[in-house]
Amino acid sequence: MVVNGNIAIILEGGGRMLSTLIPLFDENKSVKAYSLFTLKKNYLLNPTSVGIAAFDGAGTIAGLEVLNSIGLETLSDDKEVFVEVNHISIYSDIAEQCKVPNERVVLLLSTRIKPTDDIVKRVSELKSQGFKLAMRKLAVSDFEVYTPILKMLDYVLLNHARIDISKAQIYFSKLFPNIELCAVNVNTQEDFDKLTGTGGYKYYEGAFFRVPLISADKQIAPLKVNYIELLNVINDVDFDLGDAADVISRDAALVISLLKIANRLSRNSEITSVKHACAMIGQKELKQWINTAVTEALCADRPNEIIRMVMIRAKFAQELAPLFEFAAEADELFLMGLFSMLDIMLDKTMEEALDMVLVSKDIRESLLTETGKYSIVMDFLRSYESADWTEISRVMLLRNISDKQVEDKYIESLKWYHDMFGLTE
Repeated sequence: MVVNGNIAIILEGGGRMLSTLIPLFDENKSVKAYSLFTLKKNYLLNPTSVGIAAFDGAGTIAGLEVLNSIGLETLSDDKEVFVEVNHISIYSDIAEQCKVPNERVVLLLSTRIKPTDDIVKRVSELKSQGFKLAMRKLAVSDFEVYTPILKMLDYVLLNHARIDISKAQIYFSKLFPNIELCAVNVNTQEDFDKLTGTGGYKYYEGAFFRVPLISADKQIAPLKVNYIELLNVINDVDFDLGDAADVISRDAALVISLLKIANRLSRNSEITSVKHACAMIGQKELKQWINTAVTEALCADRPNEIIRMVMIRAKFAQELAPLFEFAAEADELFLMGLFSMLDIMLDKTMEEALDMVLVSKDIRESLLTETGKYSIVMDFLRSYESADWTEISRVMLLRNISDKQVEDKYIESLKWYHDMFGLTE
């Protein structure tokens, strides 16, 4: 359903849900799958749902509703998606609920699911229907009792800090050779390097990919220096279309990208020059496009997920602006989102990175401190990305923001990213 130009997730009974994606990487820092986290009922905003009513709709799987509504391609670039199944919803008709190819869905079995005979039979049925299976937070002490289920799993997600991977590798290769191990809570580059060196894990989940590799004597590549210069030209208060045309003409990749966008708009008109293309797009849209294109270029030597995250973050911030009473400053919030990972792009501290580009005082303070004008939005974005639904619910309650409003904005941001950048490798 389209509401005011936004895609809205409509659940049975007219409810809404919040959803976000957590990436799983291979040893090359390429995203191979996503875990989909959802909040179907915001208990802070719906206190009457606590109690018996809290189990209404428990037989449906929220993650599958999101997948069906948005589409696998738009949501996750057609990668595998881990969707949680609990002790109630596992007995629902999952195959009927799932409208995307079963083999692209990994059913993440909650540890509330106990290995009874009925459960083992049900898990076997789901396996035969083509679904992949996984478990998270399964204690080592429970491995033996869960053996009937472990034999059917494709993935087990382990907290690497609590596991001796060399022993785990031997254990799983001997008893459950079909299981791929995934390390979670990998939050530093050092942990990632150490774990990939062992060769025991298939995928890695955590914040390691968005931690800058800061080195005092590391020089910024000349190409990145040029792009920073471009950012400063277009973000100058005296920026105009003629300046933009000159800036874009210096970079062949930007020219090609610009012409592609202009040709989409021109339909039957012939684009005669870079300046003509700039005029067709318009100053406001052109500035946003250049900021976006240059930011993408700065991310070229980083994991693709950085590009995806920073672009969705920027668009989401822009879409959220009216909800935080910043409607007139939506473009500033977009720019804040784009620059929110500038430290990672440049391998500098955020303060050093921001010293290199022209940004407003409000953006700078919001990225460096918790007291900046837009800090409330930046904190909201980070909480949303990490599925901190308690904090998200608190902010929505205080600011009288509905689930519908937030989810509409998030889905619009996903669609924008997909339309702009298509599938990524």
